Amino acid sequence: MREVRMEDLLRSGLPLEEARDLEQQLNNVSTIGGGAVEVWARITAARLLKPWHPHALHQLIYYSIYRHHDPSIHGPPPYWFPSLSKAKCTNLGRLMEAHGPLALGKLYKDPITSFRNFHRFSVYWQFILNELSVQFSVPPRCILDLSDKTKHGGTWLPGAVLNIADCCLQSSTYHKKHDDSLAIIWRQEGRDEHDVERMTLKELREQVMLVANALDLEFCKGDAIAIDMPMTNIAVIIYLAVVLAGLVVVSIADSFAPKEIATRLRVSKTRAVFTQDFILRGGRRFPLYSRVVEAGPERVIVIPASGEDIGVQLRSQDSSWKTFLSNAYALPRWNYYKPVHQPIDAVTNILFSSGTTGEPKAIPWTHLSPIRCATDSWTHLDVQSGDIVCWPTNLGWVMGPILLYSCFLTGASLALYHGSPLGRPFGKFFQDAGVTVLGTVPSLVKTWKSTNCMEGIDWTKIKSFGSTGETSSIDDDLWLSSRAFYKPVIECCGGTELASCYIYGNLVQPQAFGAFSSAAMGAGFVILDENGTPYPDDEPCVGEVGIFPLHMGASDRLLNADHEEVYFKGMPMYKGRQLRRHGDVLKRSVGGYYTVQGRADDTMNLGGIKTSSVEIECICDRAHEGVLETAAISVAPANGGPEQLSIFVVLKNGLDIKPDELRLKFSKAIQTNLNPLFKVSFVKILPEFPRTASNKLMRRVLRDQLKKELLPHSRI
Repeated sequence: MREVRMEDLLRSGLPLEEARDLEQQLNNVSTIGGGAVEVWARITAARLLKPWHPHALHQLIYYSIYRHHDPSIHGPPPYWFPSLSKAKCTNLGRLMEAHGPLALGKLYKDPITSFRNFHRFSVYWQFILNELSVQFSVPPRCILDLSDKTKHGGTWLPGAVLNIADCCLQSSTYHKKHDDSLAIIWRQEGRDEHDVERMTLKELREQVMLVANALDLEFCKGDAIAIDMPMTNIAVIIYLAVVLAGLVVVSIADSFAPKEIATRLRVSKTRAVFTQDFILRGGRRFPLYSRVVEAGPERVIVIPASGEDIGVQLRSQDSSWKTFLSNAYALPRWNYYKPVHQPIDAVTNILFSSGTTGEPKAIPWTHLSPIRCATDSWTHLDVQSGDIVCWPTNLGWVMGPILLYSCFLTGASLALYHGSPLGRPFGKFFQDAGVTVLGTVPSLVKTWKSTNCMEGIDWTKIKSFGSTGETSSIDDDLWLSSRAFYKPVIECCGGTELASCYIYGNLVQPQAFGAFSSAAMGAGFVILDENGTPYPDDEPCVGEVGIFPLHMGASDRLLNADHEEVYFKGMPMYKGRQLRRHGDVLKRSVGGYYTVQGRADDTMNLGGIKTSSVEIECICDRAHEGVLETAAISVAPANGGPEQLSIFVVLKNGLDIKPDELRLKFSKAIQTNLNPLFKVSFVKILPEFPRTASNKLMRRVLRDQLKKELLPHSRI
């Protein structure tokens, strides 16, 4: 800090008087002594850096303090530190204070000191079930049954009967959920100067029961019902109603092209689709119903994106939202519905995750899966009763159901913005809604930061951020955290098939930008070397992750693939059990922090969406007649951030095509045939591809070449 001078503060954009005051305060902090970590901790604790200060100033102080910090010796530099008093007030801290002394005896000291020991405690799930709004009509015989040797993950909560949607809708004095509690808060894009709209738990329950009655009149128990629309309050009502009525939600993202929609309808044997006539974004209307119809569904029920009337001509077999509900309104008790209670392993939701074969894996969620994802949010993100949680997402992606259950099973309120989260109107929404937990994806944060669109927005009600879907950028997270006086950005990484995350941050350990601090509670993993041998738990290393198979909520079947082959075949044994494959390559640093280094296979993560190289290559091979073959590679910048898609190309003999011409062709083809959100960042033409002796393409060699050409050196 002694190297930071007045001219540096002024150059960062600070006015003269503020620069003088800050210089004096920084000098006072520096004279106390201590290393870089202690100095940064004192600066953030004293709130010397303000959310409204220029980002250049935050960069100047952070990077100056940690200029000589060597991650290979000290690990990644921490930016957030739990205080003991606040740690004891978190969900995880309260759980540890209540059960830690009994579980660990004299080994238990406090939530911060004893976290790693408590994490190893095997009966965690016995404690956690009481903390969620989970009510069994028939209680489980035990927590985990290991008698069936054919099940790698055992049988969780055997014998339990319940309806998880009903658990979301019922009031509970213990969980501080009452009929007049705020359940959903939302705003429609374009109404940014209006008050936010609100729905109580009682109102939500009545609307869900109305839709469940309407479903009962037209469908049978077990039917698959798709939702392909933005995550609005109506979409949430439909989701809960489908589960309440004993039907199965089919999750389809509203960004998919007709071909991708059709695949999901076919695999899930969907009976009907709920959708909107249009998607409203940035003042524009984008067709949605016509895209869904092109996929060939049996029946479509259409909700108007605005107003009461739909704006498209419907097929004869389709109906409007108003018509669909009209028969249910005619019932004597339209606002009451007896929930369909089912065994805990009954399917409630079919989600999709792209595999390396090109066809998305159909992953069934049961009544157990929501318990897992709500528990992770309760434990790691500290979602509590009274919190208001917002996370821009969609019910077609795993984060949509996770968000829904994480709110309604913990007593928190769900905040939804019916529009684009890219600009200032979204910021005004979470400010006006009083959001306390804000979820993000790194590309979204990058946009907010680069456009400066959030200038003047008050972030100070936020107590924590969540970040998932992509690898985070250190500098983007620095910007995000600084908006709320350096509140923690909790990194989350998992998968649809795990019903949440296997690795997380939390509020009882110091956090470092873009890094995870532990395995998820009730979960575990090892990092494997090239021979499949686990590295010691405290050793810095890089390798493929192997997940402990006793992972509550993880899938035990796939609808269109061999579950055993996908997740277990070829994985090594560890402590008598076969590890579960996930595919991430993890780096464990000094100090026990983790960063994701990419995928062990050829699956890519583009904008939080996993897709395969094969899918993209098949499209690009046909995009230009001069292309002989392509190889799709993605890498994340050295300082973190979303993965960027690059295409290596071998041309047909004698042709000369400009890389930029191909880049535009490839992007258009991918957006038309796969996903309109994907784009190609870089194209490189090669005379031939590196291959193994058996003629297999060596994508790793191409990936290493790409990193050398594209990635800048990290600042720390």
